[in-house]
Amino acid sequence: MNIPHSSTTVLAILLCIAPAASADDAVEPFPDVPGANVIVFKHVDDVVLRLHVFQPDDWAAGDRRPAIVFYFGGGWRNGNSNQFAHQSEYLASHGMVACCAEYRVHNKHDSTVTQSIADAKSAMRYVRSHAAELGIDPDRIAAGGGSAGGHLAAAVATLPGFDDPEDDRNVSCVPNALALFNPAVDISAEGLGRNPESERHQELLTRTGADVGELSPKNYVTGGLPPTIIFHGIADGTVPYAQVEVFQQRMQAAGNRCELVGYADKEHGFFNFGRDDNDAYRDTLRRLHLFLRDLEWIEGEPIIQN
Repeated sequence: MNIPHSSTTVLAILLCIAPAASADDAVEPFPDVPGANVIVFKHVDDVVLRLHVFQPDDWAAGDRRPAIVFYFGGGWRNGNSNQFAHQSEYLASHGMVACCAEYRVHNKHDSTVTQSIADAKSAMRYVRSHAAELGIDPDRIAAGGGSAGGHLAAAVATLPGFDDPEDDRNVSCVPNALALFNPAVDISAEGLGRNPESERHQELLTRTGADVGELSPKNYVTGGLPPTIIFHGIADGTVPYAQVEVFQQRMQAAGNRCELVGYADKEHGFFNFGRDDNDAYRDTLRRLHLFLRDLEWIEGEPIIQN
């Protein structure tokens, strides 16, 4: 399956992959991500989930390029799949294939956190099982994400179960590297620094779909997990810095590579493009470039112009 840039041809590809939902029943889709090709990777009842794919200019089907799948943040409740568009454009300009994945969120689909996890796993399996058509190396696929999206990236790597029953579980959903931006790796009240009886935490519990301990990647750290880099604001009041410190300690104790980059005085979402003067966006992207270069997935020096 060649993935051209013509919108007409892309539409034809989508129609061939799976039948469209009825116009009367379909949930309004997420907005398109400018500059990306669009591929449907999953249908769930009346919900269509897509990958927004950025490719190098010299990309060709049959390439074996490293890839990354990004998951947006938003508390599993809302969010926009263009959150990592700028990071994706940059990585594509340095030879990678970068995908911004959609998944079900509560405000749009009345979904649970467990359903978000299932969709995240489905996206990873789709990318790996379609590696030849996507021009990627199935053994060099990273997962990345911010906040709830960081939770999903870590969950895809660590959590047993919560698979979509329609997925081919012979295809591994475990990524080969992780890039986590203020990730929620412990969604317990203690991990989030909340009163367990608070209205905010009770609201989260109503839409988890499982016990929060079962959904916290920190509780499933074992040996053999992918090399990981974490970017986190030390002043984060939404996902406390302490929980990623614990996650890093457990990762390293299990023999896994896990780098934690803390940013003094930075709060939640500090890394996003357009935040403040873009210094944190540029620095996290520069460090991500160096991390991927150390894995021999990318070459050259980071040159970030935004």
